[in-house]
Amino acid sequence: MKRSIGILTSGGDAPGMNSAIRAIARSALARDFDVYGIYDGYLGLTEGNFYKMNKGSVSDILFKGGTILGTARFPEFTEPEIQEKAVAQMKKVGMDSLVVIGGDGTYRGAGDLCKRGISCIGIPGTIDNDCPGTDYTIGFHTALNTIVEAVDKLRDTSASHHRCSVVEVMGNHCGDLALYSAICCGAEIAVTPEVGFSADEVIRRLQHFDAIKKHRHALVIVSEKLTDVEKLAEDISRATSFSGRATVLGHIQRGGSPVPYDRLLASRMGDYAIEVLANGGSNFCIGIKNDNIIATPIAQALIQPKDFDQELYDMFERLA
Repeated sequence: MKRSIGILTSGGDAPGMNSAIRAIARSALARDFDVYGIYDGYLGLTEGNFYKMNKGSVSDILFKGGTILGTARFPEFTEPEIQEKAVAQMKKVGMDSLVVIGGDGTYRGAGDLCKRGISCIGIPGTIDNDCPGTDYTIGFHTALNTIVEAVDKLRDTSASHHRCSVVEVMGNHCGDLALYSAICCGAEIAVTPEVGFSADEVIRRLQHFDAIKKHRHALVIVSEKLTDVEKLAEDISRATSFSGRATVLGHIQRGGSPVPYDRLLASRMGDYAIEVLANGGSNFCIGIKNDNIIATPIAQALIQPKDFDQELYDMFERLA
């Protein structure tokens, strides 16, 4: 019997999602599968908002940011009756398998559908790099590149005015974007959820940099949701000779053409997802570990903590 798969993107968009869509579709078509693109994530799946794809459907999307399929947050998908409706929509076109691209919430939706007889594979697509079962997620390196470009420009003006730039970056509950960008930009301080935040400690260290090391400027990179960066900048202005300035990079970090690493990673993961499905696999999420593409059971991945690279943070501290 001919296989028929659907592709959806869910949660926050990430550069490289289109590269993954392309790889999934073309790898599946090469195996003579029918392929359906599903608009707006699990919402579109529930509403039957999908279309049959061919090779041309994914032409010229490899380099585009965002997702051609659209995405939507749909918390109602946890409800059994909603899941049953989605399965019924899939059965109307003979769709027996699904490849989902997103974060851990996307994985949970796939796991629920597996319990209802749908073969599902998850691919990690999020700039936050907070998915379990993988060293890197699709979109992380592009977001990192965007941060570094922005902060490099801030540093130029900061040095001219004896400023301390306090930059808030995304990451949700994962500090990888803050840590990696702090290293790449030569920041004095990186504040991540894994390390914790203390305004007194930040100010004490800046006073040290100012008085002992005679820094002309300083840079503090902070993961989102840890503190009010505007207030922190004001406190820095009052307690040090630096003029504190806060910058929230916001959703600019989600945009832009994916860097080559994300295009390659997405292509490898998308192709491997179809290989797993073709070999009868289901309820797995794809990841990369030590540059090897792997598949981990979704249930296992969801209970694994996302490791924080303490050695990398210790290195940052030595270099700051």
